[in-house]
Amino acid sequence: MSVGVIGSGAFGTALAVSLAGNGQVSMWARSAEQASATQRDRQNSARLPGVTLPDQLAVTSDIEEVAAHETLLLAVPMQQLRGVLTEYAAQLAPRTLVACCKGIELSTGVGPVVVMSQVLPQTRTALLTGPSFAHDIARGLPTALTLACAGADPGRSLQHELTTTNLRLYRTQDVIGAELGGALKNVVAIACGAVIGAGLGDSARAALMTRGYAEMQRMALALGAQPETLAGLSGFGDLTLTCTSEQSRNYRLGLSLGRGERFDPSVTVEGAATAHAVAAKADDMALDMPITRAVVGMLDGKLTLTDAMAELLARPLKEE
Repeated sequence: MSVGVIGSGAFGTALAVSLAGNGQVSMWARSAEQASATQRDRQNSARLPGVTLPDQLAVTSDIEEVAAHETLLLAVPMQQLRGVLTEYAAQLAPRTLVACCKGIELSTGVGPVVVMSQVLPQTRTALLTGPSFAHDIARGLPTALTLACAGADPGRSLQHELTTTNLRLYRTQDVIGAELGGALKNVVAIACGAVIGAGLGDSARAALMTRGYAEMQRMALALGAQPETLAGLSGFGDLTLTCTSEQSRNYRLGLSLGRGERFDPSVTVEGAATAHAVAAKADDMALDMPITRAVVGMLDGKLTLTDAMAELLARPLKEE
């Protein structure tokens, strides 16, 4: 196994910790100071406190050192992915790149695999997604993830390479479905957080999750995804997790909207940018996405939760 992780946030660190159980892993941090402190202290105290890094995990700010590995996991925020790929194109181009971010690029309306293919068209690409919280993975708790790769043979090879004692990987060739499942569920999670934050109850959340899942399918199928992908780990599985736990930053943002509280602007919330990108794409495709539009309205301060719920409840009655 030869795996490197680009990105030293909570999720990148957690993946590196899990993969280190298979052999030597390198993790890249942009900040030389952070890399040095993490390597010395054997803990990423800023992003993943309380987790001791295994000896098989080396932390560095030297991109050449990490790019020496054959397979590179890109655990950087969706809106920063293109910039990282462009800046380090020479080092990353010869490798197999696996995106580990979930979202849609605000400026282009495309997902992470498309971004990788646009910047580095000759590079082998894949996507790792599904129900996964960093602290759970780093503590060795089990979960199952989707590995999406356009080719059957490289997908099978990556599946064996990236499976660990606590990460069970299922592969699919439906990259579009896996991308959209991971991105769209974040928007629904913001809406569900707002509902709970406002005290509207678990029944309202369950209804919103269900109708949000219908929106996810509506857009994904229109873009060529397979319905079984959305029903799997990268869609329904991740939706269930993200809409029900305060470990989700998207859900926590929704809670703050529902409570009328200020949310820490330094916390990266992929669903905020994705909601705007999805709303714009829905307009272009003439798709009905009322929950997404409500989330955008609340994020932009144009709708209160009361207004958003009133609009959703006043929609014409129809068959399910």
